[in-house]
Amino acid sequence: AVEDGCWVCAICPTEQEVRYLVDILGLEQDFVRAALDEEESSRVESEDNQTLVIVDVPTAEKQDEEKTVVYSTMPMAIISNNRFITTVCLRENAVITEISQGLVKNIQTHMRTHFLLSILLRIATRFLQYLKQIDKISYTTENLLHKTMRENDELIEMLGLEKSLVYFSTSLKSNEVTLEKILRGRIIKLYDEDEELLEDVIIEVKQAIEMCSIYSNVLSNTMDAFSSIISNNLNIIMKVLTALTIVLELPNMVFGLYGMNVDGLPLPHF
Repeated sequence: AVEDGCWVCAICPTEQEVRYLVDILGLEQDFVRAALDEEESSRVESEDNQTLVIVDVPTAEKQDEEKTVVYSTMPMAIISNNRFITTVCLRENAVITEISQGLVKNIQTHMRTHFLLSILLRIATRFLQYLKQIDKISYTTENLLHKTMRENDELIEMLGLEKSLVYFSTSLKSNEVTLEKILRGRIIKLYDEDEELLEDVIIEVKQAIEMCSIYSNVLSNTMDAFSSIISNNLNIIMKVLTALTIVLELPNMVFGLYGMNVDGLPLPHF
């Protein structure tokens, strides 16, 4: 049985588990299924003493074949009622893992609003951590480009990082709008401590948005610069090949003249 003040965590729930959340625990079906749509946007709404907060959570997945890390986002629903709080998401993520394993201090699930804001703070912090990882990978990849100039692998990896920054930027901006709505206090009642914590979350999100914008511009300019360098190197190679072709063409012209049936050429028996 689910006790009052507990935290119910649903990760990629089956249809049977969804029915349990809806029929047994009394959660709104639309609220539960909202997080199961990968295209669901961040928002906050309330209905029948239940509050739904959907935020985008950053994810990092390792690609074994390419030995790279792919960064993306996915929606997570946080549903709060008068008894307990529930989180629903499609896949395991670092934020849920940290909280469930007790790695986050001062977590009290019976304080539902404070617990909700703590989750939002961990999400914002995780965005910042992944942004720093992206910046570090970008720096390492740039150094490899300086040394090897292998235009395929490194540029493709940097293109993937730029795509991740676009995902992060879009998700962070939608999360910021949702947090601003919560800060108004019309949907979720906030106490003084909750307002201070929420303001910290908003500051973290705004910092992540600024970092994302800076890293995206730097990465884009770096890719443009290396593309120009690679294009210039290709032009130099083509000039050398063209010069060699002209040099090799001169003997062919001479040999061609002597191969014709023409009289009066110098050195006919050479």
